[in-house]
Amino acid sequence: MRFSAKCKFLSISPFKLRPSADVVRGKNVEQAVRWLSTVMVKRSVPIKKMIESAAANAKDLHNIAMSDLKIVDIRIDGGPIFNYYKPGAMGRSNPYRKRFSHASVILEPCTKKKD
Repeated sequence: MRFSAKCKFLSISPFKLRPSADVVRGKNVEQAVRWLSTVMVKRSVPIKKMIESAAANAKDLHNIAMSDLKIVDIRIDGGPIFNYYKPGAMGRSNPYRKRFSHASVILEPCTKKKD
């Protein structure tokens, strides 16, 4: 059984979120949340909240602890792009692009090996 959580329209560029997602992909949920808590970067907060939300879904639905879950898939996709212009040098206009992102995570219970 899989547990998922999604976060849409994050006002952070997907290019800035993907390195943090790459680090926690495939790890235990407890380790991933601990690592994201120690990283002093603003963009790690929504990823941490999303993972904690999926873990809360597992706890609520099937009473599975956070330490028994692992991150199977974490995906950061591009969202809408807000285009706008600001004044530039010599009366010209400079284009700006504010990028948004959609994120999703899938958790699965760890299978423990029997000896």
